[in-house]
Amino acid sequence: MVGSKQMLKVEVTPAMFAQFEGKVVHPVYSTAMMVYHMEWVSRLIILPFLENEEEGMGAEVSVKHLSPAPVGSELDIQANVVSLKKNVIVTNVQVKAGERMVGTGEVTQVVLAKSKINRLISDK
Repeated sequence: MVGSKQMLKVEVTPAMFAQFEGKVVHPVYSTAMMVYHMEWVSRLIILPFLENEEEGMGAEVSVKHLSPAPVGSELDIQANVVSLKKNVIVTNVQVKAGERMVGTGEVTQVVLAKSKINRLISDK
């Protein structure tokens, strides 16, 4: 799995703008949406490897938002698996608009039995 890659293409829409409580702060791609897309592209890598009784869970995300991406920007979001230790998968992720780097990050996912996840949830 180390070296596995996945790509996600996204066009920035107003629904992705930086906003709080429904009020747009900046009419550009938000850091919160970047985190969502980084987690999603990283999840796409593990989906084919999951057994029926397993599920992946996000464990950690580190993000650097480097430049703005206005509405209509076409983003290429690529994740690469850089580490696999037991049930922990780490991906490096880049978000680009053409050749311009919009953001970089690292996503850590943990694969667990669905029964264990259900126990963890019900214990709360």
